[in-house]
Amino acid sequence: MRRLLDGLYNSTAALAAMCMVGLLVMVMLSVVSRQLGFNVRGTDAYAGYLMAGAGFLALAHTLKRGEHIRVTLILNALQGPMRKVLEVWSLGFASLLSAVMAFYSCRLVWQSLDFNDVSTGVDATPLWIPQLVMAVGTVVFAIAFVDDFVLELLGKRQPLSSSEMLRNE
Repeated sequence: MRRLLDGLYNSTAALAAMCMVGLLVMVMLSVVSRQLGFNVRGTDAYAGYLMAGAGFLALAHTLKRGEHIRVTLILNALQGPMRKVLEVWSLGFASLLSAVMAFYSCRLVWQSLDFNDVSTGVDATPLWIPQLVMAVGTVVFAIAFVDDFVLELLGKRQPLSSSEMLRNE
């Protein structure tokens, strides 16, 4: 099960990286087309979709690597059972919030599909397509939080700390 979950998190991270490459292509296409005197319609909208996709698809991987911003002032001051209680409560609440976010993201996709909602830009993209990427990212993010919650309850969670906070500049 661990390999399956880690594979899921790594797969969405790879998709997020592909979205970043696509974003670069859209921006470069927009810049080059303006310099050469022609216009490629929809590049700004697609760049926005790809940027959102990269952000949402990277959520779970970032969480599992300990790279999300956490305010640990109170947590670091606690020791023993109180620290565990606060950690379990925080992960449980985060699991609940991420599940709600995933539910409403999936609901938004369904409604956009049902209403045949399209973007108002010149590209007229069916909105369920970029919203589906957001929904996948939030569902995997919720899975990652539930994963951390269960691991914490079982005492098997290894708290990761970002190396970023170890640097003093």
